Amino acid sequence: MTTPSQVVAALVGAGRTVATAESLTGGLVCAALTDVPGASAVVRGAVVAYATGLKAQVLGVDPDLLATGGAVQAEVARQMATGVCRVLDAEVGVATTGVAGPDPQDGRAVGTVFVAVAAQGQVLVRELALAGDRATIRARTVDAALGLLLEALEMGGVAGGVAGGVSGAEDSQPADG
Repeated sequence: MTTPSQVVAALVGAGRTVATAESLTGGLVCAALTDVPGASAVVRGAVVAYATGLKAQVLGVDPDLLATGGAVQAEVARQMATGVCRVLDAEVGVATTGVAGPDPQDGRAVGTVFVAVAAQGQVLVRELALAGDRATIRARTVDAALGLLLEALEMGGVAGGVAGGVSGAEDSQPADG
């Protein structure tokens, strides 16, 4: 499991700033990062766009995309990650959107989650199918978001495009994430 300290150290080492755009995690990704001493050197802030409309109003997610497919989509995560870079003037954006439960949303099952990392016009999106109760799904989403960010940094992605220049890539993770 990736620790917030590892992520902050990697961001410091890469000389990059980060901001988070969070829905189902409600600010937990940013909170995890800011728990690390020295995080102020790299963390710009967070936008908690829990309501679907705020994703469009604040982060610039395409309203037609939200109207036709809802907030739980890979492209929504992608646009949230790029939007938070713009809104908070960060070099790297991390986004979370999904269904923590207890009920399905937008035709998506509980545990369906998308996390994204954006930098320099490149975005890596990962789809997750998580099991567990609401708290477990949210905690695993934070872990997955931090892991994806660290993966991009370790691949040298943030300096030259996230995940080695892979644009719009989508990965799947098993239910145990």
